[in-house]
Amino acid sequence: MKKLISYKAVQYAIFGYIFCVIPQATLYADANSSSLPIFSRIYDPQRDPISDGHKALQIALKNNRKVLIEVGGNWCAWCHKLDKFIHSHPELKNDFFDTFVLLKVNVSEENDNKAFLKVFPPVYGYPHMFVTDHNGKILESKDTADFLENKQYSVTKFYEFINKWKANKLVDNAQTIN
Repeated sequence: MKKLISYKAVQYAIFGYIFCVIPQATLYADANSSSLPIFSRIYDPQRDPISDGHKALQIALKNNRKVLIEVGGNWCAWCHKLDKFIHSHPELKNDFFDTFVLLKVNVSEENDNKAFLKVFPPVYGYPHMFVTDHNGKILESKDTADFLENKQYSVTKFYEFINKWKANKLVDNAQTIN
């Protein structure tokens, strides 16, 4: 009987996979949609944004990120366009999820989440974003129309926003070290 693959070759292949492939894959695990918390993936009228918000703040603190609260709903065409835009630009998506913990908050006839949203400035269009620090302090209220260029979301404008908060993240790190 002829041996097709030696035991040593299989062993080296497994070790190579464990030490080379797996670490690279985990670099982008946070941006992989299936690895994101459910509150980062969908607008769900049944979810409790206060409870989800506490979880998002814990993740933000642990990973030195800001929380980005995206207010919208399944009924919102621009919310779907924003999701598609982020997910169709892999590098932007990775930078986005490296900078922010996303908390999607549903606003609909079924559940307007008034109790949660009463502490935020008024929202006049959807989707709308709020950036908070890991303590929940509101740092920015952002109309997503600001990301539009020729009636499309702009990679450049989105990166300006991400980079603003990345720079802020570096300042936070420096203050923590000192």
